[in-house]
Amino acid sequence: MKVLFINSVIDYGSTGKIVRDLSDGLIKRGHEVSVAYGRNKIADDSSFYFGNQFGFAIHYAMSRMLGRHGLHSSIQTKKLIEYIKKSKPDVIHLHNLHGYYLNVKMLFKYLNSTDIELMWTLHDCWSFSGSSAYFDYSGCDIWNKGCVVCKDTHEYPYNQFGLHQKQNFKWKKELFSSSNHLKIITVSNWLNELTHTTFMNKHSIDTIYNGIKENTFKPTQQTNHQEKIQILGVANIWEKRKGLEDFVLLRSILDDRYEITLIGLSSKQVEDMPKGIIGIERTSNVEELVNYYSNADVYLNLSYEETMGLTTIESLACGTPVVVYDKTAVPELVNEKVGMVVKSGDIDLLKESIDLVVKKKLKKSADLRDHALKFTNDIMISNYMKVYEKYEKN
Repeated sequence: MKVLFINSVIDYGSTGKIVRDLSDGLIKRGHEVSVAYGRNKIADDSSFYFGNQFGFAIHYAMSRMLGRHGLHSSIQTKKLIEYIKKSKPDVIHLHNLHGYYLNVKMLFKYLNSTDIELMWTLHDCWSFSGSSAYFDYSGCDIWNKGCVVCKDTHEYPYNQFGLHQKQNFKWKKELFSSSNHLKIITVSNWLNELTHTTFMNKHSIDTIYNGIKENTFKPTQQTNHQEKIQILGVANIWEKRKGLEDFVLLRSILDDRYEITLIGLSSKQVEDMPKGIIGIERTSNVEELVNYYSNADVYLNLSYEETMGLTTIESLACGTPVVVYDKTAVPELVNEKVGMVVKSGDIDLLKESIDLVVKKKLKKSADLRDHALKFTNDIMISNYMKVYEKYEKN
């Protein structure tokens, strides 16, 4: 079977790593695989890069000023379509189509004219939104089988004036609904249930959780000999929905026994952190990240909207218990043996929960890693294989 993956990136960020892992898993099982991507070109890689920096800049500007995300990068998209015609895949597995690199409307018009089987893993809500990839925490002014008009368009992909949301929603609904060969995969039950309330519900919708590499994310020997209680937070980008403000509020009510470390901040955010919060910019060193997880006493996921929240599982795999907010998909990942779920925005309750988790000494429990091993790459790939096999039988 010939499978083509399409994503904004490869080997970068969560989706880029997932695409690589799935690609490697299929190759090991004897399938012919190729990957097409449009951003962050990797030197000496066999994947098909069809991006263009100038095209990216134009797409970025038009998205920010006019809200026309996914409607530019036509030259790059033509290159991709020619590649599809030449490689003739049996299955195309779509991931993030947003990201200023692809004319999604052009691509889907072509795909809908073919008999190629399509699978689309939704990592967020952009496919059924008039603007934002995440809208649950800010809400919608209009909902009609999807978020037609978002209340806040200043999150990714940024839309300065909130323009063209109804038009965006219309072409998405028309094109994504008209595909007769499309299967939808969501990365959590929460996203699955939400997708079922949208125009995407004409397609089959299944859930496959993202996975971690169990041999990478594992407890390491603790090197932190400080007496302070170590609290950790990690994000690729600390957007508003990630709860950065709540970490700052939490710091204001904690005494000197606690120390908070936040990884993934911008240089400006690092400078702005108050005393008692150690800010660290994004690290690509996985071993370093594993050490931070392993040395923390408790990991906090204070996100107000998350379609899965894989950092929560990474922490558990490294032997560190978690406290998470009761919003969207993250509570699916936590039970009473590995941490606590608390009401979002209740900072006093958050502090009490941290103290309780530390007192329970969950960090010494084997339940943490056992629970995390329910979300491994091998399980993720195995679940995707079952879907690919259905295509193969057809």
